Amino acid sequence: MVKATWLFARRRGRWPRRWIVLAGQTGGDEKGEYQSDLAGQVGVALRRIIKLLGEAGAGPEHIVRLTWYLTSRSEYEAAGAGIGAAWRETLGRNFPPSTLLYIEGLVDIRAKSRLKLPRSLPTT
Repeated sequence: MVKATWLFARRRGRWPRRWIVLAGQTGGDEKGEYQSDLAGQVGVALRRIIKLLGEAGAGPEHIVRLTWYLTSRSEYEAAGAGIGAAWRETLGRNFPPSTLLYIEGLVDIRAKSRLKLPRSLPTT
């Protein structure tokens, strides 16, 4: 399920910016189905994020922060190669500041991850 994209303009000091704020993205596809592995779910979420960014005229270089909510530390550590491949495919060499939080669970019990991020674009 694709969550709504919210766009709004804000001026702070001398640097006007346009902000794109997305709801947290889980690894469920358009039909609400989830892959069984964490790397697959992260890949789905990252591809959706890049798609939504593109629709708003932005790219991975505009990500200013990424917060990960993960349900299993051991699955995250075991899925490193797959998550790395999904990252390279979608975000390339962009490495925004990130926070990883291990939580007991998400509302949809099939979800193993949730990615949340604001983005900032210079006003043109």
